[in-house]
Amino acid sequence: MILIVDSGSTKSDWLSVDNNGNKLMEKVRTKGLNPAILSEKKLYKTIRKSDDLISNSDKVTHVFFYGAGCGTENPRMLLKDVLENIFPNAHVEVNEDTLAAVYATINAPDEAAVVCIMGTGSNCSYYDGEKLHQRVNSLGYILMDDASGNYYGKQLIRDFYFNHMPENVKIAFGAKYNMDSDFIKYNLYKQPSPNAYLASFAEFMFLHKDSEYTINLIKEGIRVFARNMIMQYKEELKTVPVHFAGSIAFFAQKEIKEVAEEMGFKVGNFERRPIDGLVPFHTKNL
Repeated sequence: MILIVDSGSTKSDWLSVDNNGNKLMEKVRTKGLNPAILSEKKLYKTIRKSDDLISNSDKVTHVFFYGAGCGTENPRMLLKDVLENIFPNAHVEVNEDTLAAVYATINAPDEAAVVCIMGTGSNCSYYDGEKLHQRVNSLGYILMDDASGNYYGKQLIRDFYFNHMPENVKIAFGAKYNMDSDFIKYNLYKQPSPNAYLASFAEFMFLHKDSEYTINLIKEGIRVFARNMIMQYKEELKTVPVHFAGSIAFFAQKEIKEVAEEMGFKVGNFERRPIDGLVPFHTKNL
């Protein structure tokens, strides 16, 4: 049994297939497994809550894990140790989520491209056809993650409290979410995964795209992301496309294309769920 995992900070999707890519059980979903945020104890607890994963743990021969928070050595090795303990007979590989986005969006294995993730968090890398190159090390949701779900959630909450929302939008926002200040602070400062909590607000933008306010909010976030991340690869952008993965990017395709035209880069493919493109890649390369 081969397990292929695509994990953000909000959720993790686990696919189980045989060596020919045939599905062995229904997709398993657990909470997100970001080792840069969660403790070792929490990582174990989250995985062990899945009866399907634990009951089949001895049958697993390979685990290919792609996740948020796995771009630096210490968090990556922490999660690798956890997975090796839970799946004792498996060969385990843990990689950053950007690599999953690369394999899911490129048109050919040796295609060079700039690849962006816009989901709960955000990131951007250059793939030269063989290796991944990252010019900015992520410092996480507090300092970075422009144009991500948590970025937009923070902007929406701030605009609500600073009275920057149009009145009709503010009424709709307040009706959809609990905007009590104590409730918000409790979730941000006393609950795990505050980045995922912030990202839960981002859906509002796509339900209210009839508002000039939300369109401008989406586009400004993309501009900030493009200036800070995509434009790190100015030379490469002259010859390669920019692919996008993640739910925020998928639902903001129109705005991304408009910003790309403004800033002079070529948009390539969009993939909402990178995991869907990983099965053929791994079964062909065992």
